[in-house]
Amino acid sequence: MFELETLRKLSVVLIGESGVGKSNLLSRYTKNEFNHDSRTTIGVEFSTRTVELNGFTIKAQIWDTAGLERYRAITSAYYRGAVGALLVYDITKHLTYDSMERWLKELYEHAEANIVVMLVGNKTDLELERSVPTEEARGFAENHKLLFLESSALESTNVEAAFNNVLMEIQKKTHNKELVQGANRGVSLNSSKAEIITENKPCCRNI
Repeated sequence: MFELETLRKLSVVLIGESGVGKSNLLSRYTKNEFNHDSRTTIGVEFSTRTVELNGFTIKAQIWDTAGLERYRAITSAYYRGAVGALLVYDITKHLTYDSMERWLKELYEHAEANIVVMLVGNKTDLELERSVPTEEARGFAENHKLLFLESSALESTNVEAAFNNVLMEIQKKTHNKELVQGANRGVSLNSSKAEIITENKPCCRNI
C-alpha cells in the first residue's frame, strides 16, 4: 500500500488510437505548446510535470504511448506500475471511440489494481465534424466507472482539468489506501512549492 511519506513518483499513461491527439495533449499540459505538424509517436515518449493540488505537490511522469498495433507489445509494458491513465479518442472519428473497449481491456490486463482512468474525447475544436455524441461517451464512462471529459489540445480546453482530475483522484485513493505501489514507480506528495519540469525523452525509437 502507498504511505504518503514514502511516495516518490506518479506514473500516468496516455493510450488510444494513433492520431487522436495524445502527444499534443501531453505537450499542452507540460509545455503549453501545440504542434500542428505532430508526427506519429514511435514506441513511447514521456514528459514530467510537478503541480500543486489541494496543498500537495505532485510530481507526475506521463507516458505517451504509440497507438499503432506494431508497437503494442512495447507500449503495454508501460502500463505496469501506472496509477493513472487517459484513454483518448477523437470525437470526429467514431472508429477511435469504438476501440475504447479493447484499449480498456488491455490496460486492465497490465496496469495496477484500482488504476484511475479517464475517458477523454479530444478535438472539440472540430465540433462541426463530431461523430461521437457526448452523451454516448458519457454513458460508456459511467458504465465502466471512468472519469470523463472532452478536450481540445489546440484550444487548450479541459487539458489541465483532464490531467489534474486524474491526479486528484489518485491522491484521494492514496489517502484511502486503495492503490498498490508499482515496482519502480510511486507518487510524490509533499508541501513544497510547485514547479513545472518537462522532459521530452524518446524511448524505443530504433525499432
